Amino acid sequence: GAHLERLLSEGEANQPVEGRLGPQPVVLDHTSGFEGLLFVDDDLLGVIGHSNFSSIRATTCVYKGKWAYEVLISSQGLMQIGWCTLNCRFNQEEGVGDTPDSYAYDGNRVRKWNVTTTNYGKEDRLLEKDCALWRLHGEPTVLIALAHIFNHFAPLMCKVYLVEDVLMNFLLGILEGGGSVDEHPLIQQLLDLFWLLMEDYEVNECLKQLMMSLLRAYRFSPIIPDLGFQIHYLRLTTAILHHEKSRKYLLNNSFTFDVLRSVVFFYIKTPLRVKEAGLEELIPTTWWPTHFDKEGKDERDPKDESADERLRRRAYERGCQRLKKRIEVVEELQVQILRLLLNNKDKTTGEASRYIFLNKFRKFLQENASNRGHPTALCPPEYMVCFLHRLITAVRSCWDEGNRKSPGSVNSEEAYVPPQLFYNGKVDYFDLQRLGGLLSHLKKTLKDDLASKANIIIDPAEIQATSMDDLDEDEESGAAQRPFGAAAMGGALARPSWLSSPTLGRANRFLSTAAVSLMTPRRPLTQPEKVKIRTLTVEQRTEEDIEGSHGNDGLLLGRPLEEPDQPIADKSLLEIIDGIVMMYNLSVHQQLGKMVVVSDDVHEYAVALKDTEEKIARCPARRADILEELQKSQKVFAEKLNHLSRRLAWINATIYSKEKMLDVYWLLCVCIRTIEHADNTGSLFAFAPEFYLNVAMNAYSALKNYFSPANSMEELPGYEETLTQLAAILAKHFADPRIVGTDIKDSLMQALASYVCYPQSLRAVERIPEEQRVAMMRNLLAPYEQRPWAQTNWILVRLWRGCGFGYRYTRLPHLLKTKPEDANLPSLQKPCPSLLLQRHMAELLSMDKDMAASFLNSVLNQLNWAFSEFIGMIQEIQQAAERPERNFVDTRQLKVCATCFDLSVSLLRVLEMTVTLVPEIFLDWSRPSAELLLRRLAQLLNQVLNRVTAEKNLFDRVVNLRLPGLESVDHYPILVAVTGILVRILGGDSSTAGTAGSSERKHFSLHSWVRQVSLSHLFSVFQPTSEEDLCPICYAHSISAIFKPCSHKSCKACINQHLMNNKDCFFCKATITGVEDYSKFLSVLSSAAR
Repeated sequence: GAHLERLLSEGEANQPVEGRLGPQPVVLDHTSGFEGLLFVDDDLLGVIGHSNFSSIRATTCVYKGKWAYEVLISSQGLMQIGWCTLNCRFNQEEGVGDTPDSYAYDGNRVRKWNVTTTNYGKEDRLLEKDCALWRLHGEPTVLIALAHIFNHFAPLMCKVYLVEDVLMNFLLGILEGGGSVDEHPLIQQLLDLFWLLMEDYEVNECLKQLMMSLLRAYRFSPIIPDLGFQIHYLRLTTAILHHEKSRKYLLNNSFTFDVLRSVVFFYIKTPLRVKEAGLEELIPTTWWPTHFDKEGKDERDPKDESADERLRRRAYERGCQRLKKRIEVVEELQVQILRLLLNNKDKTTGEASRYIFLNKFRKFLQENASNRGHPTALCPPEYMVCFLHRLITAVRSCWDEGNRKSPGSVNSEEAYVPPQLFYNGKVDYFDLQRLGGLLSHLKKTLKDDLASKANIIIDPAEIQATSMDDLDEDEESGAAQRPFGAAAMGGALARPSWLSSPTLGRANRFLSTAAVSLMTPRRPLTQPEKVKIRTLTVEQRTEEDIEGSHGNDGLLLGRPLEEPDQPIADKSLLEIIDGIVMMYNLSVHQQLGKMVVVSDDVHEYAVALKDTEEKIARCPARRADILEELQKSQKVFAEKLNHLSRRLAWINATIYSKEKMLDVYWLLCVCIRTIEHADNTGSLFAFAPEFYLNVAMNAYSALKNYFSPANSMEELPGYEETLTQLAAILAKHFADPRIVGTDIKDSLMQALASYVCYPQSLRAVERIPEEQRVAMMRNLLAPYEQRPWAQTNWILVRLWRGCGFGYRYTRLPHLLKTKPEDANLPSLQKPCPSLLLQRHMAELLSMDKDMAASFLNSVLNQLNWAFSEFIGMIQEIQQAAERPERNFVDTRQLKVCATCFDLSVSLLRVLEMTVTLVPEIFLDWSRPSAELLLRRLAQLLNQVLNRVTAEKNLFDRVVNLRLPGLESVDHYPILVAVTGILVRILGGDSSTAGTAGSSERKHFSLHSWVRQVSLSHLFSVFQPTSEEDLCPICYAHSISAIFKPCSHKSCKACINQHLMNNKDCFFCKATITGVEDYSKFLSVLSSAAR
């Protein structure tokens, strides 16, 4: 007693102890002594690591004597505890024990560490308890006796270490016998006793600690070949969730079992090290592609595959199947958990589990959609991928189960989200962008359409809440925040950076209002009574709001007349499907793209290994040194491929399997059907969220690019029909006036441009109804001013590529000439022109003279601008390259320059396409615009030829610099485009002209021009002129006009054409008040000089 009193008095005096420095209460150093992502408790006594090799130190230092400290480990996994010096520095690769000046002990692996490691100590166990002691033998005889037992037992079950090490192990021991979870009623009986004989707060705390322990155990347990740890923990989780009261408590408890934490149960983590996962035992034989085509792509089933390669491939495939079957066991258990959470029959003890889960799921989506800038608050994308697939399987299972009870209802294969969910206020989309703009604006402008088509009246209080002034402010803020909104949803395809550059932005500015009124004539209502609606938050909704009852349609309230009255078994599943689509848009698609890198690595290493083996075969015997280095490289590549091929097998089984591909394909079909049904509602289509179009485009891209070559999209059921449906959506909506968002419009145009680039998808475009094809071509041929013309121009170019002059290459010929051995040269898609769509274009331009003139004038205007910008850019690049104090050019400037050149070439190709298909536009003099168009075309071609073909000029000098980023800038691409136009005009049949005497004219051809044109005529036309005297706009005529008041100069043809549409100066943008003859101006100057 005296000794204790003395120790307490010393503690109260806080006297320093020899050999120890630091404060008396030892806590964790949360200011400077940590590394990695850590969550530290408020009392600084507990810590949770959220990154690899997180490290943290305490606030006390010892330097003399013998010292010890205690740590309570509340989770499994690899952890090292020890001592380190003050100067020791950690990182996320090296923790305590991994550096020379630190020592550590790992009780899990029973080893001590100081850079190297040796065996040490005994295996850690917090408590040694025989699970058999906890088993209940026989039947309870007296309830009072059990109550007395639980009176002492219950407080213990609130302690985390007892729950994790005793109760959880006891429950796991019950399930060790295997079999179905339903075959072990003891767990259900035990949970019944808990709720009967323990206080509610005690059961709540016990279940909370039990589920958190299970979650930690599942998350941190090591991967073994049979996935035994994961299976055990999931089986126990399933058994607990079978208990209705416990399941509902866990669902209602926002801390314990919210969706963000429960998502962990649906994740199958990818092993970082192949040996830890036992993949070497599962897949003893590895294989990778060894046959490649000329472009470095692996060939499927090559004919010259040797017998040894065939055996290796088949052995590897068998190993992959063994791995897949083991993973499927885990996935099935995860689906069982979700099916329990989606139970809508357990209404005896309150609200059904499905509706509790539905509200939690919606909040989960809201948090992930609104916290894009806070990664720690988001669900990791790799978790989201697994959760999405399990949820699709569970929802489809519940849907089909309900469909069997209601035979006339829609089955899961034909599932879609009805359009009324987007405007009846039953589902909260938390300010996500709609196709028609802001929801508040749509409610005002389309309130009459809602009343006439959907029999819905918006609550006047909601409409009056926003005045017109507030609406204008909302639109401005919405436009300013639009890029962030697109990033938050993650679905819009990224716009090229050159489109946002200051120079090109002026030409590509897409003028559109934030919202547009889409009013249709009122028509007689089929239902006399209208329903007043208001937007409901997640917390305000009831089961009746979702499922409906007694004339209330629930989520299907406000069905438009165009929507079929087809029953749906469980309306609540519609909202879950809507959430699945949103979830794919949030982060799943990006994660699918990231995981492809493993397949790319296998391909790169396989190519490198094959190249090394070929070098070894060619290596002369006398160069033993080179042979030795090559053999070392061969060994490294082979070891890396062995590792990567096994890791790829894991990824293919968990992410890119056939079943996962069918899930994404089903999601694509859901989005297509949803868009089609929403489109049928007319103006109400504007209420549809943007992410449905994004997911439709991204899901197709994933199926096409991410799941091959392991699985082919052609094998999917109804593949061609689905391609045609998606083609119809892209063709119709890329210029749909009901869609006002510039980002989604750009995404649609880029998707259509990619669609017409490949033979299969292009054939799908050709299969859509002729009326839609013609409408699409009419939209593509609209004037280029005041709209993003670059994307539509690329679409036209891709429809023509393969038919133009010298336009069938897949690699730029000038690059092959300079770098024939470079395997990394940019490769273009093989040409696949569409003669059908070209015919539609020819018919439209031939029949509609006004449209043809406006289209070609806009193309010529943009060509004039793009080529002038390109010349200005190469002048700046040349000047920067010649400066002695600066030996580099801004990469952004190089990129903009190359883009301007590519735009010029593409515009020339569209002109070539037009001249070839409809030559009468330029040559038929009965057309009022033919002469002007031909003159403008000749001026621009002269400008291009003068700038590009002159020897040792500016273009030559920049091309010869061979700057990185300007590889596509060369004589060949632009000269063959110009030649194609000239061949079609000068070498074409002159009978297309509309004059009576055209048949008497000589037929001009580039092959016979020497016999038809005299040298004297050539000299009279081509008079040598210095660059300073030529018009800086067209570079074809001499300067003949000077502008007032700015005194800039050009030829009369250029300024006259320009003043027809614009009064601003080409160069300084000053308003032109007058144009004077340049020769008179020079004479005035000369007389003034005299």
